[in-house]
Amino acid sequence: MKSTPTRGVKQYLKPNAYNQSELDWTLMTICSIRLGNQQNGQESMSDFAVVTDGTFAVIGLVLGLINMGFNHCPNEGCLAKNERQGYVSASVGDVVFQENSIGEEIYLRKQTGMARGPFQFTYGASVTEDGGFWIGLGNTTTYTTPNERWYAQFHAMPGLYSKGGDVGLGGPIQFRSGIEVGYANKQGVRMGLSIDHRSNAGIYSNNPGLETVQFRVSIPTK
Repeated sequence: MKSTPTRGVKQYLKPNAYNQSELDWTLMTICSIRLGNQQNGQESMSDFAVVTDGTFAVIGLVLGLINMGFNHCPNEGCLAKNERQGYVSASVGDVVFQENSIGEEIYLRKQTGMARGPFQFTYGASVTEDGGFWIGLGNTTTYTTPNERWYAQFHAMPGLYSKGGDVGLGGPIQFRSGIEVGYANKQGVRMGLSIDHRSNAGIYSNNPGLETVQFRVSIPTK
């Protein structure tokens, strides 16, 4: 699969980031999430979280680093600045806690037109029907088929969480990661299914985790 935008050899595996220290920090964060969620069975994780507790973040990061090594490092530089198509997106869907749907969430997100290497700078915010609020920033990496219609996108975004009337997640610092798969029409509007996991990477004693399953529409910006 290729990432957008790209040409020739760069048609395959081209991701997005902001600097090397951020990549190193992201990798350590992912490892912490996985270790924290496995400690002595003390974490109350849902079965669904087994699929999403950092797995997609690891896959996205590994693909991004491979992509960077093949398509960026030999050319303009591993983390050289480059322009990407920006998107403004809105999504809505279920919030899942310990195998139970506990409400609905609206999530607004902006993929900027700036990337370093294959990692595209992204930020967003979400709110649930019970007032649970999350805001964060991080990166997305997007891969498309040759005709640029079908795509898969990975995201990893640290942020701050306020539970409102929702469940507590151990503390305000929460890391969000997941995958989106979808289709883009002739105008470039993307429509996809997103699955992600939110947890505190084990930095607090309680780390129950939260999942969201959403339908997202992303509109390209100029």
